[in-house]
Amino acid sequence: MRKGSLWKVVPSVLTTVNLFCGFYGIIAALSEEFFRAAIAILIAVVFDGLDGKIARLTKTTSSFGVEYDSLADLLSFGLAPGLILYLWALQPVGGFGWLAAFIFVSCGALRLARFNVQAPQTSGFHFTGLPIPAAAGMVASLILLGKDFMTFAEPRPMMVLGVACGLAFLMVSNIKYRSFKNFHLKGRHPNWLLLLVIPTFALILKPELLISTIFVLYIVSGPVEQVVAHHRIVRESRAHP
Repeated sequence: MRKGSLWKVVPSVLTTVNLFCGFYGIIAALSEEFFRAAIAILIAVVFDGLDGKIARLTKTTSSFGVEYDSLADLLSFGLAPGLILYLWALQPVGGFGWLAAFIFVSCGALRLARFNVQAPQTSGFHFTGLPIPAAAGMVASLILLGKDFMTFAEPRPMMVLGVACGLAFLMVSNIKYRSFKNFHLKGRHPNWLLLLVIPTFALILKPELLISTIFVLYIVSGPVEQVVAHHRIVRESRAHP
């Protein structure tokens, strides 16, 4: 196989790994191995980021890759987390539980469909609505926290139901979230790299807490930036009537 042909296959292979992780997450959840299911979802998040990054670096992006990636994302970050939510925490609330899980899945599907339609017109610096991998990562983080923190050891159905519906709303909202597709360290001040020291130590000592904090901060960042931007516009309009 020629080198050029090999690079064309690599993104699809990574997407397949993403798909496999989502499928394994479902299998683990059905066996009530929720910690393993959560780990599988987080690994899928990593490979979802890698496939697009490598495709852009090697200039092997294609319509096929975009569609395949969306199908894999729907299973790994929509169906799998929705099923995990229901089996892990939402069964005790009956119909409200499976309805909340379905809302999470359906909003994830809508988010992916909207992204595919809007992708050609966007600048690549922002997403409209919470990206579905971030929503799935937050679900996985809640399960991971139960390993070392007794507060999260037993899921609270009503709290989880609220989280599921909140994430679903953010995915289909018009709130802007930053995209890191065009983020590069090259040319930046070397001292910026010092900021990686604290997360590195936190990852070693309390990885569950660090991972959860990252997802929470990203999820909150969208609404916060929207409010700040709105206040800035109002202030400028009052200053220049």
